[in-house]
Amino acid sequence: MNEKCLIISLLFMITFFQTSFAQTNRHSVFVDGVCGMCQQRIEQAVNQLEGVDSASWNVETRFLTVVVNNADFDESRIHKAVTDVGHDTDKMKADNAVYDQLHACCKYRDEEIIATFRPAAKRPEKVYGRILVEENGKKIALPGVNLYWQDMSAATVTDDDGRFELERVEGTDQLIASYVGYYADTIALADKTNVELVLSTGATLDEVEVTYKRKSIEVSYLEPILTQNISSKELLKAACCTLAESFETNPAVDVAFTDAVTGARQIEMLGLAGPYVQISKENQPDIRGLSAIYGLTNIPGPWIESIQLTKGPGSVVNGFESMTGQINVELKKPEEGERFYLNLYANGGGRMEANANTRILVNDKWSTGFLLHGNWQPGRNDRNDDGFFDMPTGTEWTMLNRWKYYGDDGWMGQIGVKVSNFDKTSGQLAFEDNPNTAWGAQIKTRRLEGWMKVGKVFTSRPEASIGFQLNASSHDQDAFFGSTIYDANQRSLYANLIYREQLGSPTHSLSSGLSLQHDQFDEILSDITFDRKETVPGAFAEYTYQPNEQFTALLGLRGDWHNQFGFFLTPRLHLRYGPSEQTVLRFAAGQGRRTASIVAEQIGMLATSRRILFEETNSDTPYGLNQEVAWNVGLSLRQIFEVQNRELILTLDAYHTRFDQQIVVDYENAREVRFYNLDGESFSNTFQAQLDYAIIEDLDVRLAYRFNDVKTDFQQGRLERPFVARHRAFANIGYTTTNKWAFDVTFNWQGSKRIPSTAANPVVFQRADRSPDFVLTNMQVSKTWWETFDIYLGVENLFDFQQEEPIIAADNPFGENFDSSLVWGPIFGRMIYTGIRYTIE
Repeated sequence: MNEKCLIISLLFMITFFQTSFAQTNRHSVFVDGVCGMCQQRIEQAVNQLEGVDSASWNVETRFLTVVVNNADFDESRIHKAVTDVGHDTDKMKADNAVYDQLHACCKYRDEEIIATFRPAAKRPEKVYGRILVEENGKKIALPGVNLYWQDMSAATVTDDDGRFELERVEGTDQLIASYVGYYADTIALADKTNVELVLSTGATLDEVEVTYKRKSIEVSYLEPILTQNISSKELLKAACCTLAESFETNPAVDVAFTDAVTGARQIEMLGLAGPYVQISKENQPDIRGLSAIYGLTNIPGPWIESIQLTKGPGSVVNGFESMTGQINVELKKPEEGERFYLNLYANGGGRMEANANTRILVNDKWSTGFLLHGNWQPGRNDRNDDGFFDMPTGTEWTMLNRWKYYGDDGWMGQIGVKVSNFDKTSGQLAFEDNPNTAWGAQIKTRRLEGWMKVGKVFTSRPEASIGFQLNASSHDQDAFFGSTIYDANQRSLYANLIYREQLGSPTHSLSSGLSLQHDQFDEILSDITFDRKETVPGAFAEYTYQPNEQFTALLGLRGDWHNQFGFFLTPRLHLRYGPSEQTVLRFAAGQGRRTASIVAEQIGMLATSRRILFEETNSDTPYGLNQEVAWNVGLSLRQIFEVQNRELILTLDAYHTRFDQQIVVDYENAREVRFYNLDGESFSNTFQAQLDYAIIEDLDVRLAYRFNDVKTDFQQGRLERPFVARHRAFANIGYTTTNKWAFDVTFNWQGSKRIPSTAANPVVFQRADRSPDFVLTNMQVSKTWWETFDIYLGVENLFDFQQEEPIIAADNPFGENFDSSLVWGPIFGRMIYTGIRYTIE
């Protein structure tokens, strides 16, 4: 116990030590002048300011270096002090009356005076600058821009404020600026010492013409964690009505139905089910616990601004639950983007949706946004004539409102609330008219979420910040499946305090903080009650070492105490090596753990006649079973080739996930579903190769192949994980014309999948041990007018492939052989959809 307390104490000490670290700060300001008398005047004016330790002005470079002892020192005070004595800066101009009082040799605006009194110019030793990007009419600092001399002799990267500083080298004045998602360009500096670049489409600047085309999926060159940033542009390639449907054009994620009745979808990553992926909304826990499956529908696609997708172990800052990856969803912001957005959708199955987003700038500090979503499925479809709905009927609506605040001196904050209501009915077609005799299922969910964020970026040293997050949610569900009742509720509270700081220089930085996760679950499954309370306080620290642009190491450690499972450590390691701008190699390793909500996560089993058995080993833990614990190790290579002056990007990655503890879900007996602790090995090996290339301008091709080797030691022996294809191939082709037509087609080949044994069934109800392989093809065409109005038309499952007889014993759902859980392919067949989008920028 003393050892555990010591580790937690160390993490706490790291957190609070940072708040007093690095109180000495340096400011660099351009100040105009010509001679030694100017130098004396400028330095004297600044040295008189409270909080200034020293001030030194270089006559040749005209840069003033100021060392201050106050972390909150306002740099604008420097600009005012020197302009008050008659000298211009790069941000403020001195009053003409004050300038006129300067000594004759100090008249720096007079070319003759400059030629006479300014020292002969030497080639400056350093170049300083700032990189900005113009978005929605505003200039925003662009951090992470790579800058290097043409001969690759020295390099740097812009900081959080878009600023950079780089040593001059002999033999070249050609400085190259590049950023992921933008084309690289060269800046001819000559003897300039201070530059500012604003990246904008086709803009001609004083020193460089910059042209760029932002990619719909970007991967940072500098980040040590391999993360895809999926923009809203990528989501427009398909209908993307919900988060679950937002990965149809991404080969890293699989989406499948949990069963043939409820219409629930779940995602898979690295060959393992969605609950092993940590899903957050703007870096706060979101889809977990009771919402692990249906929560994917509570984030409408038109609300999404971007998605950050990480394979393997993620950051310890976000918690300990990530095992196979992290998905973070960024919603549309109230302070930027379109002022109004409307999306209307309808498909051939009778499903209709409406989404409306609007934002209001209340004043220069406050903004608010409203996101609205409605879903209505009135039609009853039975294309395979088995007597069951192919898709559930009913309604769903979600509303979100949040307020954002940007104050002075780096303060910012937001508060928000989200309300969701889900009411769906499925089962036999006769159920609505004869609910007492026909088999039916109904799920009603009411969910309320509220959150608050507050943070401060220290204006005098933007690399330091502190933030606090607070999130609370209430999830109530009433459901029945035939004669099986499943009612459940969940109350959750999450708090996270984060402090980030550079440790003396950009080479070393540290993020640390404290967190608290509290959950209360109450579940009723027919005549069985499952109640549990989980409280997990924790502390974390994450250290980043980046000695140069080529190498980054990220080391993270969490210490958490669980009220039922005790104390545990969660280590994570990420390494990045980039020998050139075209090559990046990454390594990741770490541990993750979670408490499974096994009934909610296997809700498809309720649409069967199987007996549900829990093989308990500990009455003091949830369901009497263990916490799940897994290690993940991964290696990835990203290589860029230049082919006909266009980038061909090759991405290779391989990941191994191995469970120390796992709850095995066993469907191998056709009459039962068993849950028991792993006794043996359970692992996943995956390899993926992906090519991205623009064959011609605006014709983009994405090709991928993935191999999955996923096995578990069941009670019957070691078997492949069911419903996971060992081989999968993927192709996406997108073309955009100059007159705003867009065409997109996706091919998805899935190899054979193992099906759980049905040998215990009568012969008529037995199924093959493996599924056939199949191809799914999706297409969409869209047209944009006046940059405000879009119409789109698409088709899913173009060639109408369907799994035959997805429901076993559909004609006798109350009999012992009824089973809708053995789903390995599409149920509905071809689906045509259309919609319109209207935008006011």
